[in-house]
Amino acid sequence: MPSVRAYIGIGSNLNNPVAQVQQAFHGLVELPASRLIARSPLYRTAPVGGPAGQPDYVNAVAALDTALNPDELLTALQAMEIQQGRVLTVRWGPRTLDLDVLLYGSLQRDDLRLILPHPRLHERAFVLYPLYDLAPDLMIPGRGALTELLRNCPPLALTRLDSKN
Repeated sequence: MPSVRAYIGIGSNLNNPVAQVQQAFHGLVELPASRLIARSPLYRTAPVGGPAGQPDYVNAVAALDTALNPDELLTALQAMEIQQGRVLTVRWGPRTLDLDVLLYGSLQRDDLRLILPHPRLHERAFVLYPLYDLAPDLMIPGRGALTELLRNCPPLALTRLDSKN
C-alpha cells in the first residue's frame, strides 16, 4: 500500500503533559509502516468542554507518512494512549494522552469508528495553529483552506511554549 500523509493531534493535561506529548512523538517514530515527518511546537491551551477545574493542556500536531490504513492507524494510536496510562472516564475530561487522527490524506469518512477529517478540527485553535506550523497551505477536505479556517478561530487561551520544550 502506498504511503499517505496523516496528521495526528496530540494532547495531555495529566502526569507532566510536556513529557507525555514528547513520549507520544517518540511513539509515533516507532509505529510500523510509518515515518514521522514533522512535529509542531507545543502549545499550552485552556480546556475546551468537559468538566470545570481541569488543568491546562499541552497540545501539538504530528505529520506522519503511513502505509497503515485509517483503522490500523487508529488502533495503533489507541494502544499508545493506553500504554501512556489513559483511562476513559469522562468525555473531554482530563487525560494523560489523547491522540486523534485529524486528517488521513484527502479521505472523507463518517462512520461509528472514525470521522475524517476530525469533526471539530475546524473550530479548535489548539489543532489549527499547530497544523498551520506544519502545513500552512493545507486544504481540509470538505472545509477549505486552513488559512481561511484560522481567520474564524482566534488563538484565545493558546500560548506557544518555548521551543526548548
